[in-house]
Amino acid sequence: MTAPFSHALGLLARTVACVLWFAGWVNTARSEDEFENAPISYYDSQSYDPVAKLLQQMNSGETVLLANSKGDFLPSVLKALDIPVSSQCLVFSKTSLQLSHIGPSTPRAIYFNDSVYLGVVQGSNVVELTAIDSQLGCVFYTLERERETFQIIRDRGQCLSCHATSRTERVPGVLVRSIYSDKSGRPRSGSTSYVTDYRSPFQQRWGGWYVTGTHGNMTHLGNAFALDRQDPQKVDTEFSLNSEKLPANVQSDSYLQGSSDIVALMVLEHQTRLHNLITRANYETRQAIYLDQAMNEALGRDKTFRTESTGRRIASVGEALVAGLLFADEFALESEVKGTSTFTQDFSQRGPIDSHGRSFYQFDLKKRLMRYPCSYLILSSHFDGLPEAVMTYIQNRMHGILTANGELPKGVRIEPDERTIIREMLGELKPGWLLPLDHKNHHVEPRK
Repeated sequence: MTAPFSHALGLLARTVACVLWFAGWVNTARSEDEFENAPISYYDSQSYDPVAKLLQQMNSGETVLLANSKGDFLPSVLKALDIPVSSQCLVFSKTSLQLSHIGPSTPRAIYFNDSVYLGVVQGSNVVELTAIDSQLGCVFYTLERERETFQIIRDRGQCLSCHATSRTERVPGVLVRSIYSDKSGRPRSGSTSYVTDYRSPFQQRWGGWYVTGTHGNMTHLGNAFALDRQDPQKVDTEFSLNSEKLPANVQSDSYLQGSSDIVALMVLEHQTRLHNLITRANYETRQAIYLDQAMNEALGRDKTFRTESTGRRIASVGEALVAGLLFADEFALESEVKGTSTFTQDFSQRGPIDSHGRSFYQFDLKKRLMRYPCSYLILSSHFDGLPEAVMTYIQNRMHGILTANGELPKGVRIEPDERTIIREMLGELKPGWLLPLDHKNHHVEPRK
């Protein structure tokens, strides 16, 4: 057998083996969620999220959850996870796991910060927790109380039937749903529903939620019910808008505060979308590179070789994340929005401040959500955990936008002076991050 023929035969064998491996990989991904397998290994990977850390602290005795004088341990949980009480949002629609306990008079309470979401319902000893891990994204838990003992259990798949779909970018994620509710909180048959975020028109938001706060002439679906059987999407909003108090049927004393703050709801919508986009960028990049590495090994190529398809895949999720960070297609407020709790002040004080007193956590609430149109989650450990290849794309893209007046992502509206301000803020609050980087070694090209 001649050497050239032998070489060609070997190459053919490796190619066939690679094709068979790839076919098997695709079939596996079709039969179960792709992130269950390597390189993500969602269920087999240890999480280092805030709830996982709390569990370690509880096991070591460093942290002890205590009930207050009313026998309520929720304030202790919120304090341990650094979640402000003022973030309370109340949802009365029967659209979550403990739906039998939820209704218009006993809404589910949601509390959150920028890395943990907590849900609790009246009459249940189970608290639902979702925490953000830098590599796994959303990790789901239940905290169960039996007398004076507490147990935190990581979910093994039940939550993902709703929290890993196209509504969450097909990664383990979080979402805010808006529905047309009947008088008991059930979604009306024949009606549509919305996944809402900072892009959503106000008139589609918060169906099935209580909303306290003022918002001028803008309308929303909160505090209202769809009662017309002939028109399941007909909602009477005459008495549901610009409500500064919860309705009388809700026993406010059963909750930590008597509000479901409109500003907290708007922040909740923004960061659920951003958390999902960050996780998607992480997963897609790692999966694309993992596939390239397998192909490189099978074909005897250099280990660092990246295919053009991998470059395009990374650029696609990187561009989507850049657009999200810069509030692409944000709904423009038509009236000033004001909340009814201390959330606006509490949230504004959470983040770091630059030498000019500016923070990405500060609000506008007159024309848009945030004062500076760059998400505060760019400072998070979730964002910092992105793989180098997609981070390089994002850094180069943001450098071009903020330093060289580069082309803006579709739907992004930032004035020239705002580019300068954001660049200055990132320069102080994320030192060195905006330095121009050479991404050629990663074969990641900006999307045309």
